[in-house]
Amino acid sequence: MPRLWRIRGGEEKGCGGIRVVKLIVVLLFVLMLAGLGTIAYTEYRDNANSAQAIADIRAIEHDIYMYAGYAGKLPDSLDQLGKDLLFDPWGNRYQYHNTKRGSGNGQQRFDKLGNPLNVDFDLYSVGKNGMTAPGLDKPESQDDVVRADNGEFVGMASEF
Repeated sequence: MPRLWRIRGGEEKGCGGIRVVKLIVVLLFVLMLAGLGTIAYTEYRDNANSAQAIADIRAIEHDIYMYAGYAGKLPDSLDQLGKDLLFDPWGNRYQYHNTKRGSGNGQQRFDKLGNPLNVDFDLYSVGKNGMTAPGLDKPESQDDVVRADNGEFVGMASEF
């Protein structure tokens, strides 16, 4: 006659607490892996968004130069290029400032020493936080994707 108090696998009925501990350890391990995966995915997504903003800024810059070649002057705003409704990967409008005419939807930007980033025009994304300041040394500007040195640099403000 089989013993009813034995559980499959040879464990006795009184050893159920060990199973619960094993289950908790496995669940904690799975949660830890999920947390690490979420962190890695978030970093990957941020890098992909920054790369997309850099590519967009380069493409808009090209369109601005094409416009200037035909019109003989820089556009006053991105809407003259049909780019006024172009949004960055974080859902914010790209900012443009014609430094010679003081026009556009953006503002003139300055490096960490207070020098203008560009002499022709500023073109940038306000980044993930959606906030910006004229100076790149300000905390709200660190995640901006900027064009600087008259197009020699396009990248994160924190790297310039």
